[in-house]
Amino acid sequence: MKQKFRRPLFLILFVLAFYNKIHAQADTVPPRVEIPNTQVLKFTSSVTDQEYLLYINLPGGYLKEKARTFPVVYLLDGQYDFPFLTGVYGGQYYDGFLPAFITVGITWGGKDPNAGLLRGRDFTPTHIMQMPESGNGPKFLEFIKTELIPFISSRYRVTDDRTLIGSSLGGLFTLYALFNDPSLFHRYVLTSPALAWDNGVLRTFEGKYEAHGSSTPVRLFMGIGALEPNVPEFQQFVVRLKEKKVRGLEFKTLVMDNTGHAGTKPEGFARGLQYVFERPSLQLASDILDQYTGTYLIGTDTIQISKEGGKLMGRNGNNPKMVLEAETERDFYVKGVFIKLHFEPDDTGKVPGFQLEQFDGGVFAKKVN
Repeated sequence: MKQKFRRPLFLILFVLAFYNKIHAQADTVPPRVEIPNTQVLKFTSSVTDQEYLLYINLPGGYLKEKARTFPVVYLLDGQYDFPFLTGVYGGQYYDGFLPAFITVGITWGGKDPNAGLLRGRDFTPTHIMQMPESGNGPKFLEFIKTELIPFISSRYRVTDDRTLIGSSLGGLFTLYALFNDPSLFHRYVLTSPALAWDNGVLRTFEGKYEAHGSSTPVRLFMGIGALEPNVPEFQQFVVRLKEKKVRGLEFKTLVMDNTGHAGTKPEGFARGLQYVFERPSLQLASDILDQYTGTYLIGTDTIQISKEGGKLMGRNGNNPKMVLEAETERDFYVKGVFIKLHFEPDDTGKVPGFQLEQFDGGVFAKKVN
């Protein structure tokens, strides 16, 4: 009889132990998903009297390539847009459209920051009665120029190549920055700008920019959703800017199909970065191209470089040919693929091979014919 009662008791204890284990696992908070190669810094501005959080995304080779410097992309509204911009960057970099760069996402720190109110304060160039805190844009631009950029330069290995990205009120501020200090950034990307702010006061700053232009070349991308109500206003602004033909400015615009106000950012930022970082596609003289044609070897792999229609063509074994676009007289790339070729003549003027760079590393291809 004792044997009959022991087995049910054992089963009961086993079930209770199993239940307790599962219940304990359910009460345990899983670890957070974190973005690799990112950091968070705090910076308190004496200009705006505000603490800011800086979300930093370092390119993959930053820690390994100690002597290399990198462009910097400054992103407004980091609290919203930093996570997906890192994803956009990763995909566009893998496809060869973007160089390696450092991203700095700007948001607000301190105790319980209200991003909605604070962006309405810092991103607006003038004060309006409906928003008592608005109009801090000039100070926010001064903070970026005199404090933030020097701070980032002191901590990271950066070049003077800077990009500013913003959307909505952030797009308004991006245009304000371009019109008031155009050489502070070399590239500007914005979507869904609040052009109607303060009865279109942006036109005042636009006139100032038209008169002086940019002392250094500037590239600007602007996008808007086709379903946004202010598309006509956006298009009028674009026409006006084209007619002005501002010195030093190149720009491109995009109206995105079936897209509303917030949805413009993923596509707009991707297309915008593609445009502002677009590499040249040069038409080189035939004799320059001729010196690069021939057969090359990488291990046992054969690469054939030929010339067709004024372009170099590359072919690996029996794979399809690829057009090699000329970035310089010695540097070539393939659109949509992370493939870069650098030809370097030797002391005799002959080309011994080329350096091939791909997403996962580089290798030298030796010319054999």
